[in-house]
This record gives sequence, C-alpha cells and structure tokens, in this order.
Amino acid sequence: MCAENRTTEFSMVDQMIRRFESREAKIGIIGMGYVGLPLAVVLAEAGFQVTGVDLSEEKMDSLNAGKSYIEDVEDEILSPLVENGLLRGSTSFDVLSEMDGVSICVPTPLRKTGDPDLSFIISALDALKTVLHPGMVVILESTTYPGTTREMLLPEIEARGCGIGEDFFLAFSPERVDPGREDWTTKNTPKVIGGITAACTKVAAAMYGQAMENIVPVSSTEVAEMTKLLENTFRAVNIGLVNEMALMCDRLNIDVWEVIEAAGTKPFGFMKFTPGPGLGGHCIPIDPLYLSWKLKSVKYTARFIELASEINTGMPRYVVQRVQDALNEHAKALRGSKVLVLGAAYKPDISDMRESPALDVIGLLEQKGAEVSYYDPFVPDLQHNGTKMESVEDPIEAARENDIVVIITNHTDLDYRAIVEAAKVVFDTRNAVKNAGIEDEKVVVL
Repeated sequence: MCAENRTTEFSMVDQMIRRFESREAKIGIIGMGYVGLPLAVVLAEAGFQVTGVDLSEEKMDSLNAGKSYIEDVEDEILSPLVENGLLRGSTSFDVLSEMDGVSICVPTPLRKTGDPDLSFIISALDALKTVLHPGMVVILESTTYPGTTREMLLPEIEARGCGIGEDFFLAFSPERVDPGREDWTTKNTPKVIGGITAACTKVAAAMYGQAMENIVPVSSTEVAEMTKLLENTFRAVNIGLVNEMALMCDRLNIDVWEVIEAAGTKPFGFMKFTPGPGLGGHCIPIDPLYLSWKLKSVKYTARFIELASEINTGMPRYVVQRVQDALNEHAKALRGSKVLVLGAAYKPDISDMRESPALDVIGLLEQKGAEVSYYDPFVPDLQHNGTKMESVEDPIEAARENDIVVIITNHTDLDYRAIVEAAKVVFDTRNAVKNAGIEDEKVVVL
C-alpha cells in the first residue's frame, strides 16, 4: 500500500528524480504494440532496465528472442538490448511490483456505437492497483478524452491510500508515433507531459527526459490529453476539407490535384493536405470522435469534427461509385467484374492495417457483386468479413487479368508504369501514377 513508509513530497520527488537520472529505476510498459515496443526500446537504449507486459505470448516470446514484430524496430536494435538484460517481455502483471515507473500504452478503440472503449485501460489499472508502492510513477499514453486520467485513474489510486504528488506520481503523456517515419521517431519527437500535480509532472519528466531529446511540460493532465486530440482533429478536419474539395472539383470537372499543387506554392497561410479513399490508422479516424463524445456530456456539438467524420467515412463509398463509373465507360458492369485493389495498408510502405480504408472499399465492392483481389507487398494476408484473403503474388500479371486496378495505398516501390501498361483501366485514389511521371488515358484519378 502506498500509505506505508510515506515520506515528504520533496524528499520523494528528489529521490525518484535521482533514481531516474542515475538509471537505477526500473520501468515497465503495459501494451507492447506500435507504441509500447518503440518506447521500451528508447528507454532501454538510455540505460534503463525495461520490462514490457503484454497478454500476447507470441509477442513476448518474440521479444525475448530478440525478434521484432514491429517494422519501426529492427532486430539489430532489439537483440542487443535483450541480450544485455536491458529489455525483456512478460505476460504477467506481477513483474510490475518491481517497477519505479510504468507507462500504459494500450489500445483505446471506439465501440460500434461511437463510444470510447476504455476496457484495456481499466484492465491495466486493475492489475496496477495490486502492485502500487511508494515512489511509483504511472504515465498514461493511450489516447483518450480530456479528464480520463483524473476521473478514471486518480480515484482508484487514491483509494489505495496513495498520496498523489507525495508518494505516488500520475501523469498523461500522449503518444505521437507515426509508423514508418524515420525523420521523427519516439526519441526525437517532442514529448508532452502533464501531471496531476506539479510534482507529478516533474517526476514523469525526469523519467522520460533521460531518453527523449525534448520534454514539453504542461500544466495538467487535461492539457496533455487535449493536445493529442487537437493534433489529430486538425489533421482529420483538414483531410475532410480536402476530400470535400475533391468531391466539388469532380462536379465542376476540375483537376483537384492540380489545384492542390498550385495552392501549395503559397509560402505562407496554407498547409498542403491531399484527398484519398478514406482515413486510416489508429489515431486520425478515432481521436476526434473521443473529443466529440466528451463534449456531448456538456451539451456541446462538435460540428467541425462530426462534419469531417461524415465526409471522410463516406469516401470509400465515393471511391466505389467512381470505380463503377470508370467501368461503365468501358461498357462493363461492376457486378461480375474482376477488381484488383492495389495496397491494403492504411499508408505507404508499412504493414499497419488499423482502420485501413482498403477494407471498406473491398467490402463495398464485394457487396456490389465484384470479384475482388488485392496486392500489397507489406500485407501478405488479411482478415476481411471473417474470411482470410491473401495478396496476389504478381501485381503486373494480376493487373493484366483484372478488369480494373484500384490504387488505394501508394507504396513507393511499386512499378506503376508496368502496372498501368498491363491494366485495362486504373482508378488512382492517391495520384500515384502521375506522381511517378506517367501520363496515360486509361488512368482515372480521384
């Protein structure tokens, strides 16, 4: 219990800061996915003994063998950390009793009803309650609505007799992982941290400050939580705007891609966004809806968020309509046609399928009677409507055999020239063909 062996605020704060600065502190990470594993690696590289906890035995066995299951973490980086005893994996929460700091990096999806699903956070919290001890700092990284840390975690911790900012430290620090990026990583992306108290912020900053290049302290957990939602709401709204611009340009027979390129030449007051088949990834499609849901509790309608979501979630249906139109121009009905979807991951050059619009496009095409296959060099197979689909082996041969190719994800290394030459019709939702320097009348662009 935290009430045991309580010291004064300043002595405990100073003691924990010294432990983190000297690397004596041990750190646990709950949830070892796209966020947790890179975070664990960065902390281990800084000299901490790090233990990752995840219920997936497959992941933890792979981790303990020095084999990465995340593209952003290479075996050559992971293996030495495991061999030197700086990083290990476990499926047991009991190991957290040894930790001085614990980061919670579990998923926070939306339910089908649009409500936040915080069950993973609740499960992590239930496990943590049994291992709390004086000096422990807990940092929630999972994206959620403003107030979660104070309203959900704080009461449970205080009920254990823990004095927040005295013998226990609680903070929120939003993850900012963008899978596949090499310029901005877990290590050099500025790290926002907001604690329940100033002491909580100070101790949490000491923990992350030994591994991250730039710490950005803020005044509260709510500010830190809202920061993440603003970042991704900004992106979702602007993507919604440019997607609607694509719809308008189609009605007016204007090339939206040329409009965007021209607007992008302005050196101030404009930030370039591009349209596409819908939103993907864990953050942008979901985070703004957390904020919209929270605001309903104070009788406020987040109109920009809900309009952007309406436009963005409607893009897969618009793509299918455009595919149907493109086939009609070649005297083909969508029903019975063979359609090759090019790219299944939600963004280029990664295998991440979370919330990928490709799944919606495939499902809608099948509903309309199309025979759908896909090619993705990063996604050898996927689960769709309860069945397993496997990527075709040769995209050029598949392009030749299908009635239309639909480019959903613009992977860098695809041979677009060969694909276009082999295809009968191409519908390009990413302007990938033109960006590759190819002009062909058989290519229809979003």
